[in-house]
Amino acid sequence: MGEMIDKAKGAANDAMGKAKQHSDNSNTRDEGTAQQAKGKLQKAKGAVEGALGNDI
Repeated sequence: MGEMIDKAKGAANDAMGKAKQHSDNSNTRDEGTAQQAKGKLQKAKGAVEGALGNDI
């Protein structure tokens, strides 16, 4: 179940990060880049958890 939560949070962070990257404010664009990276890592973590099951 943790894999689904990580994937969902990752998708949300990825989408919000992409949206922030279209801002006129450079600080917000930088936040968006970081948030998108965080989202990608969360999705990857969820994928690993899914592949390994409850073994981790």
